[in-house]
Amino acid sequence: MKYLTEYRDGSLASKMAERIKAISTKPARFMEICGTHTVAIFKHGIRDVLPEHIGLISGPGCPVCVTATRDIDKAIKLSRIPDVIVATFGDMVRVPGSESSLQKEKGLGADVRMVYSTMDAIEIARQNPDKKVVFLGIGFETTAPTIAAAVVAAQAQGVNNFSVLSCHKLLPPAMDALLSGGELDVNGFMCPGHVSTIIGTAPYKVVVAQYHTPCVVMGFEPLDILQGIYMLVSQIEAGEARVEIQYRRAVAPEGNPNALKTLDRVFEPCDSPWRGLGMIPKSGLALRESYRAHDAEALFDLDVPDSGEPPGCKCGDILRGVNTPIECKLFRKVCNPENPVGPCMVSSEGTCAAYYRYSQV
Repeated sequence: MKYLTEYRDGSLASKMAERIKAISTKPARFMEICGTHTVAIFKHGIRDVLPEHIGLISGPGCPVCVTATRDIDKAIKLSRIPDVIVATFGDMVRVPGSESSLQKEKGLGADVRMVYSTMDAIEIARQNPDKKVVFLGIGFETTAPTIAAAVVAAQAQGVNNFSVLSCHKLLPPAMDALLSGGELDVNGFMCPGHVSTIIGTAPYKVVVAQYHTPCVVMGFEPLDILQGIYMLVSQIEAGEARVEIQYRRAVAPEGNPNALKTLDRVFEPCDSPWRGLGMIPKSGLALRESYRAHDAEALFDLDVPDSGEPPGCKCGDILRGVNTPIECKLFRKVCNPENPVGPCMVSSEGTCAAYYRYSQV
């Protein structure tokens, strides 16, 4: 299968691992800021073929995981309003809020529906004109343009009972927050291929210029990741810091102008709360005034108290790269996929879920 089997060739992967070992002399830690990378690294045993002095740590790259507890509480409050249907992606249903979850509310009678796309939510709104359908919008720059397009479509088609609770996140501001926070010790970023198909490389150049931290945009197959690590190691060994694209079959330096145009048409940057990272300036997306009729924040009273992490849960520290799941006292004991305490165990792209499924600890 093109673009799959050739990127999982074991002999080529072994040769690439040897190339990394041949040039690597300096200790280095690289952060993957994408949950898909995290899962691929564990699934294909990439940590095991790297030199011991090359470390990989997971960061805030899972959209489900970084959604703040307060935003989940807002969705739960929405689900308790009569005649409101909450539509969302599957993993979000199980993420605990401060006192409940959308799954529990559904069990109590709330109308919560899992969808595969925002267009599915619009169709639900069209079929239920006497209801108000709210889509819980999460995700990074990858999914936000599709949700923006759905909002444009809803307005154009007169689907006035459809709105979005926008909890979207922008990755580059989070990278800046991680590096400026002083806690994180990394020598390079493994940048997500799918986000980069939209934003290109320009936002990463700001990070490189300010912190002299190399960035390489990578694909998600084993050879993509190993080649990307090789490119990072090469920069470290040369004492350089720049943005490079390993995932050239999908990512252009300028990104996707049409997607960016749609994104800018519907959304504007806003300050946004991140689980574990707190409020990060200009790291979220709010609907513009011209689309206020589809903005759940404007249509409903969503005032809820601030709430922290569940007691004992280290998801926040894990998302900042300060701790690993095995340093959480709840991991495998109280917290597991059947009984997740925090979102990093709920999400299929969560770091705790990856450790639970693939590691031997």
